[in-house]
Amino acid sequence: MLDANKLEILTESAKYDVSCSSSGSNRVNRGGGLGNGSVGGLCHSFTPDGRCISLLKILMSNECVYDCEYCPNRKSADVPRARVTPDEICELVINFYRRNYIEGLFLSSAVFENPNRTMELLCETVIKLRKVYNFNGYIHLKGIPHADETLVFKAARLVDRMSYNIELPSEKSLKMLAPQKTKQSLLLPMKNLRDAITYDKENKVRQNRVLPAGQTTQMIIGASPETDGQILQLTESLYRNMGLKRVYYSSYIPVVQSNKLPAVGAGLLREHRLYQADWLIRYYGFDVAEIVGEGENLSYEYDPKCAWALRNMHLFPVEVNTAPLATLLRVPGIGAKSAYKIIEARKFSKLDFDNLAKMRIVLKRAKHFITCGGKFYGSESLSQVQTALLLDGKNEVTEQLSMFSNSAVALSALTGEV
Repeated sequence: MLDANKLEILTESAKYDVSCSSSGSNRVNRGGGLGNGSVGGLCHSFTPDGRCISLLKILMSNECVYDCEYCPNRKSADVPRARVTPDEICELVINFYRRNYIEGLFLSSAVFENPNRTMELLCETVIKLRKVYNFNGYIHLKGIPHADETLVFKAARLVDRMSYNIELPSEKSLKMLAPQKTKQSLLLPMKNLRDAITYDKENKVRQNRVLPAGQTTQMIIGASPETDGQILQLTESLYRNMGLKRVYYSSYIPVVQSNKLPAVGAGLLREHRLYQADWLIRYYGFDVAEIVGEGENLSYEYDPKCAWALRNMHLFPVEVNTAPLATLLRVPGIGAKSAYKIIEARKFSKLDFDNLAKMRIVLKRAKHFITCGGKFYGSESLSQVQTALLLDGKNEVTEQLSMFSNSAVALSALTGEV
């Protein structure tokens, strides 16, 4: 049985990694095994410090040979250390699953001994879970930079998702704060896994597919001097070139002492704005250049869609009954789901403001940018629109999503509608 002190150390050490979304897998239970990795069986809520509610989130070890400045588990840190074996993790997962504590596993590790040895034991763990314990639940595994490709692919055919965390948005910052990691050691395995995922899809591989839930990554925001524009340019490149499912942003918190790091954290509002911009890139058809310049940061006063709309008032108002989908998606207060509802509803009748209210369009924002049947109820003065949006923006919630959030906040965070 795993020692309770070890469990406390290794779960506490794992909480700073937020790249563990459990969505996207279609793994189902087979042959009387345990667990089910399909989408419907997993909880998507997160605690305020980034831990996924339904996953056992644990490190195999927090003993690290690397000395990354920002990391609480770095080699020079004076913290309690612990390591567990593959069998101990397997038994813990199975026992927790049978007690209905968890529905899956997020497994990571500091780099002990060397990258290959660490990856070898992580790989052994997932092999035993799948082959010996017959566990069919969701598994997200953190990849180890510099580890042998053979080990990586052996694990990738057994787990649902992997993540190689970029951590810092530029190679210059990596050299300064994490000199034992390189851009190549992070991007090359991402590229190789992307190619393998594409191959399996094109050849309709059904069993032991490489990463059915894809790849994610994480960036620490505010530990290094990159602007939001630079961060989002990297994000856009990762989505387009690496096929990542998600890029996660973790606001820097000064939990370690270093003269190379800022004395204060980046704050959750900056993280929140980056997530909003991320949604615009993935689901609303925006390019980064439209949202923020390379050397600029996102506005704290307005969410990214409102900020773009205020800079482009010459494009508004748009007529809800005739505007194409791409245009509706750019209207503040009309989210992606709402835009599709409008497109469908107007096939049957002409829409008015009462119809939009019933569709839960955020009219206190949208009314400044739309007409319904030629009627306009917004403010014509730019300064009045700015004031109205500014007051509305003060009600935004910038905390991370919790399973105990009120329903309106939870719905907004899950749908990403802005």
